[in-house]
Parts: sequence; structure tokens; C-alpha cells
Amino acid sequence: MSIKIIVDSTVDLKDELKERVYSSVPLSIRFGDEEYLDGVTIDHKQFYDKLVNSNVFPTTSQANPESFDRVFASLSKDDQAIVITLSAKLSGTYQSAMIASENYSNIMVIDSQSVAIGAGILTEYAFELIDKGYQFEQIIDSIKKVREKIVIVALVDTLEYLKRGGRISKTAAFAGNILNIKPVLAVTNGDINVLGKARGMKMGGNLLEKEIEKVGGVDYSMPVLLGYTGNDDSMIKKYIEDSERLWKSQLGEVDYTVVGCTIGSHGGPGAVAVAFFKK
Repeated sequence: MSIKIIVDSTVDLKDELKERVYSSVPLSIRFGDEEYLDGVTIDHKQFYDKLVNSNVFPTTSQANPESFDRVFASLSKDDQAIVITLSAKLSGTYQSAMIASENYSNIMVIDSQSVAIGAGILTEYAFELIDKGYQFEQIIDSIKKVREKIVIVALVDTLEYLKRGGRISKTAAFAGNILNIKPVLAVTNGDINVLGKARGMKMGGNLLEKEIEKVGGVDYSMPVLLGYTGNDDSMIKKYIEDSERLWKSQLGEVDYTVVGCTIGSHGGPGAVAVAFFKK
């Protein structure tokens, strides 16, 4: 019996894991009157091009139960599937997957309690357990236990997109941009919080490091994934270089990927993020 992994399109993964996922169920992205299916009719490059060039702030809509049902129906009767979604606090996608799974005894839906690269490292951990020969129920129990330890910390390059999305006022965004303020955000247990603000990317990188230390540090025995927003990875490369002591001795090569629309629309291009399991 084969164990399959299904995700929604907000789950950001390393390239080699994308090929192993059975299916990625798309959310919808809307720019005004234009609607796209994430990863189907719009890719990350096209999304960030439109984000930068459009005067309209994008919105996302949850994947519906029918989208999940089509994927579930395509599974073999000998397959078992684990479905990992973004936090139920951020989207109704988890509930859609739950509704669709009611008619299937071989499917388990799990709320990652995270998003983007945070859900990505939980998915990576699930694959590690599959590769070690864990049984279906053991994998489910294990990922439910460790999801509580997932932390995402992110450094945003500009306040413009937080303003557009209504997260901060126009006055705060204007003042912040004039002063070169870089907010540091965190996603823990499905909630997005502003942890602090720094002047400039270098100070922001230092603040990221302090926030990582505050939660108890990184469990390097578990998956770690860095991410960036936009179509230019120079900022994430610079961050990895500047914070080398955090990663190189423990991980060797640091994996990173582009962050998709859910966080990308609010963070805007130029943000860097770290997802890890805390100790």
C-alpha cells in the first residue's frame, strides 16, 4: 500500500519534493476582475510581475471541496493519502479538504497550523517518515505532534504591500519607508504577528537572528527551509551569507525556495523568511 502526500498550492517546497507530491490543489488568486488558479494559470514569476505592476491588491480564495474531491477520486483504492493544508486560521481550505474527505476512509487531512515554507517543512518531515518506513497512523501522529514547534520568521523589505492589504496605515507605511524601517514578522500556530522593526536589512537580519534565539533556537535535526519573495533571489543569498554562522556548520548547504502568493502578496518582493522547528 502506497502513502501519498497531497498539499494545497500555498505550501512552498524544495524542487525535489515538488516532484514527489501527488497533487497540489490550487487556491484562486484575483487581481480585480482577473482570476487565476495558483500554480495552474499563473506561476510565481507571473504573480510577482503582476503584484509589482498592478494597482490592484490581489486577494486569494480558498480551494473548494470539489477541487479536493477530484484529486481524492483519482487515488487508487490501495493508496492512503495525507493532506497537508495551510493554517485553518488563515483560510477555509482546510475545511474544504475535510468536507471532501468525508467519503474516503483512506485519507487524513491535517492542518499544518502554518503556511508557505512552514507548511513546507512539515511536508518534508512527512516524506522523511515515509522514507523511513513509518506506517500511515504513525506518520499522522508524528506530524501532529511536531507541527506545534514550527516557526516562521520573516523580514519584509517594504511596508507598501502591508499598507495595500490593510495591515498597517498609510501614515505608518510612509513614515516607515522614509526611515527605511524593515518589520520582522512571525507565523506561529497559524497567527501572523509583528515582532519588531529594524532600520535597514543588516539590522533586520540581526533582529531575525535574535527572534530565532528567543524561541529557543533551531532544531537542526529537523527540516529547515528559507524563502524569498519576488523574482530576484539576491536578498536571500545575501541573508544566508550574512547569517552563515547560523546555518553552515549545522546544515552545510542551505535550502531555499520562492515563497508563493499567500505571504508574498502582503510581504511584497524582497522579503526573506526562515522556517524551522524550534528546540
